[in-house]
Amino acid sequence: MQYGELTHLSVYSDGASRGNPGPAAAGFKIVSEEGFVIKRHAKLLGRRTNNEAEYEALILALESARKLTKGSLNCFLDSDLVVKQLTGEYRVRNSRLERLWERVRNLQQDFVQVTFRYVARTQKDIVEVDKMANHALNSVLP
Repeated sequence: MQYGELTHLSVYSDGASRGNPGPAAAGFKIVSEEGFVIKRHAKLLGRRTNNEAEYEALILALESARKLTKGSLNCFLDSDLVVKQLTGEYRVRNSRLERLWERVRNLQQDFVQVTFRYVARTQKDIVEVDKMANHALNSVLP
């Protein structure tokens, strides 16, 4: 697929932290409008809180998605807090989260439209990216 052919993508992201803060990892996948998985990725993040890991998983996904399209993204997360902060329902009061929130806002400008939606952690795509993040953590933890 060539850049620009994709006009609408779905992004599923999840962060995992063992401890709060503790060792953390992120997982995401990007899916085409037709339902094809375009990219899957997991990454160790170092020491983070759960909320920081959630934001960083989304940031990694947005950075990857901008290489694929300038079109629209539907972002699905199982973090109600992060979604409500990004949609303006909640204020961001933590300075570390505020920096991550600002990074997401800057990345949003690379797309025509970005939506953020909360989904239950039992949703199949979220289960998959959660497993990816936890697998990355398991690879380095006893």
